[in-house]
Amino acid sequence: MCLGVNQLLEAALNGFWLVVQWPAIGYLVLGVLIGLYFGAIPGLSGLVGLAILLPFTFLMEPAPAFAFLLGMFAVTTTSDTLASVLLGVPGTAASQATILDGYPLAMKGEADRAFGAAFTVSALGGVLGAVALALSIPIVKPLIFSFAKPEFFALGVLGLTMIGSLSGGNMVKGLFAALIGLLISMVGYSLTGGVPRYWLGATYLLEGIPIVPMVLGLFAVPEVIELAVRNTSISRVPRDSVSGGMKQGIGDAFRNWWLFLRSSAIGIYIGMLPGLGGVIVDWIAYGHAVQSAKDKSQFGKGDIRGVIAPESANNAMKGGALMPTVAFGIPGSPAMAILLGAFVIQGFMPGMQMLTTKLDVTFSMVWTLAIANVLGAVLLLIWAKQIAKITFLPSHLIVPAVVLFVMMGAWMSSNTLSDWWSMLAFGIIGYWMKQGGVPRPPLILGFVLGPIMESALYVTYQAYGPISWIFRPICLVILVLAIMTIAVTAVRARRQSKEGSTVKIQETQNEDQLAGFVFIFLMVAVFFLAGWQSLGWDRATGQFPIVVCVPAVVLGLLALYRDGLGIKNVYKRSNGGLRTLADRSVVIKELPGASLLLGSLACIIGVTVLFGQAIAIPLFILGYLIVRGKTTWYFALSYAVISGLILYFMFGELIGILWYPSILIDYG
Repeated sequence: MCLGVNQLLEAALNGFWLVVQWPAIGYLVLGVLIGLYFGAIPGLSGLVGLAILLPFTFLMEPAPAFAFLLGMFAVTTTSDTLASVLLGVPGTAASQATILDGYPLAMKGEADRAFGAAFTVSALGGVLGAVALALSIPIVKPLIFSFAKPEFFALGVLGLTMIGSLSGGNMVKGLFAALIGLLISMVGYSLTGGVPRYWLGATYLLEGIPIVPMVLGLFAVPEVIELAVRNTSISRVPRDSVSGGMKQGIGDAFRNWWLFLRSSAIGIYIGMLPGLGGVIVDWIAYGHAVQSAKDKSQFGKGDIRGVIAPESANNAMKGGALMPTVAFGIPGSPAMAILLGAFVIQGFMPGMQMLTTKLDVTFSMVWTLAIANVLGAVLLLIWAKQIAKITFLPSHLIVPAVVLFVMMGAWMSSNTLSDWWSMLAFGIIGYWMKQGGVPRPPLILGFVLGPIMESALYVTYQAYGPISWIFRPICLVILVLAIMTIAVTAVRARRQSKEGSTVKIQETQNEDQLAGFVFIFLMVAVFFLAGWQSLGWDRATGQFPIVVCVPAVVLGLLALYRDGLGIKNVYKRSNGGLRTLADRSVVIKELPGASLLLGSLACIIGVTVLFGQAIAIPLFILGYLIVRGKTTWYFALSYAVISGLILYFMFGELIGILWYPSILIDYG
């Protein structure tokens, strides 16, 4: 396996030639364009894209096939920034942390600045990941195999404590939200015991709650409600009051070069660890950016560093994820598992073959990652200034389009109406959490990490017992970091609380205390009942629920105590007592408007049963524009027709979704 420098250079040059010659370069460009689309639309992702494109590679040569697949996959974590910044919705799982400062920047009218910084570091991070892939072959094996199940569980704990700590003064609520996510991840059949848990008698829940409807419900629906009820644009400031822009964002990227390098290194290493990938990398990079910053006051309010860190990491992660895939046949992420299918199609065997006789093909993957990241970023930098103008449009023009893509994004999860009902249910929960000051991002991270942590805990307990695994060197270091994260955050929050400068996840500010108190009270009751029920299960099934529910009840009671003190102070200071609390409640004020919008979305489901999505969604858009937007019939009808065409061509023909078999219209 030891190759000389001349052989490596020759393989690198041959790999470059494989990529830039026709037809490989054409497939690479086509893959990049498709990837930009798949990353920009919430509900799609690089994973979905690889699954769709893989069959098209059967008759291709190796270099064009990998150029096509990796060209698409490389840029999905670049274009996913569009939804994260403009809508506050993660375009893919790897862009969740970008929301924390990207969306507040858009609200300040600085979306193009966020794009400039994000696309620049995405390109550079992707190139750095590709370079790391090229240089890593001799040293990657010990790094990968140093992590076993105990380390994965400890890394999950660290990820949850990091995202919880970003709630600043509401760290308790952040950790509590993460535990809610872990509890939700247990719905359905147990990974270790095969026993159905918390499924409420609904067959739909036996396989677990799909992540796409949940994410869209938690993040997209609350933003749509706010836009519709408050009738504002995404930007809360006039366009002429905004300075800087794209060039400023690009400059921000280079001024924060040291943060970029550190975050990219985090992305590369986390990408190498099988099973994690984009699940946690952006959160760890974001947490590192916050913890290492001298001035933390603007994080969660529109700090450009909060965009640079996760965007650097999630693109660099792609190169890291390829390392174990190519070298050992161990997929670094679910998407890499699909890519292994391409190896089989091409007759390749990951491992020694890819590092010796097929080294030129391996280097062609390196060049593909580098070229695709640069090309994707350049295209988005060209288009982004125009796209950023969306933030200044009135809400009645934005809401219909967002509803279209959100509804269809949720539908693509499993093509059932239950996905829509799930999205609406989580939309209510997400809106309640946002207004009540309970951060939503930790919930998503907990949900995604839940199966990984439960499996790791079960194997760890079986192999090492309840205690001894903690003293494995890497585990010990990770757990100490987690404890230090909580301790440092708690001390800093206590010290800074009087100054009002505590770093918080954005939605925890200006919170509705009454809504937050009621939500946490109900969730404590849920945790208590869930823990009580788990006592009747065998250890394999009930172990993880107990590990989650006990600390959740403790944290929930602590959060109730703190919120209760705040409510008590308001009650004492006001003459109106409980009436004053109700008057201050945003949820109560916006309840009529929010109920009307949620009812309208429910009506879409009802009309879909009769006529299908191609009629139901354009009909909603027509009615919304006329009634809420007070537009002309001609404009509303044109908007609705264009929406219908998008549904037919984009979702029906291009993606090939399965339409709902409506009662009155056959779309077969």
